[in-house]
Amino acid sequence: MADRENEIALPGGAATDAELLAACAGGQAEALGVLFDRHHRAVFRFVARLSGTDQRDVDDLTQLTFIRVGQSANSFSGRSSVRSWIFAIAGHVVRDHIRAEVRRRNLVQSAANGPRADPDRPDDAVEGVQALALFTSALAALSHDLRVAFVMCEIEDTPGKDAAVALGIPEGTLWRRLHEARRILMAAIREPVPGSKREANEHS
Repeated sequence: MADRENEIALPGGAATDAELLAACAGGQAEALGVLFDRHHRAVFRFVARLSGTDQRDVDDLTQLTFIRVGQSANSFSGRSSVRSWIFAIAGHVVRDHIRAEVRRRNLVQSAANGPRADPDRPDDAVEGVQALALFTSALAALSHDLRVAFVMCEIEDTPGKDAAVALGIPEGTLWRRLHEARRILMAAIREPVPGSKREANEHS
């Protein structure tokens, strides 16, 4: 069943996403608002999974993504779906944010002249929570390119061809990134957590 936002129409009848982007390129600010209404929930989820940051930052990055969408509307080629294209822009926004955050943390760490504390490990949690924590940590540790490919295709269910076009890479490159991301994540999930039943069993 179509989302109610998809029924919002501009003058001349209900507009497709591509038509809305064309309207954005022509300076119609309300068209960007309609695109935001249609896609901001999916973009929010995508950014949250990609960045691993708190909700306030995710809100800001989502807003920035749509600002970039408006600024880049005339560059949409139509070779992928609009949502895939927006995801690609969101990926660039998150990458820039992470780079800026790393620089900021390095400066703070340098000023404090001491290493940052490692995050607490969920040693006392149940096995399912431990596995989720391992997966989340491993996902955050993937390179940006591998993380974008995995989140787009495996979590957001973006078709591979669409994702490859939106990211500007050959499909073979996308599938290699997905294969490598899956391999790393599966290895992380299978790694026993110190103190867990699985580790005890492996050393018994």
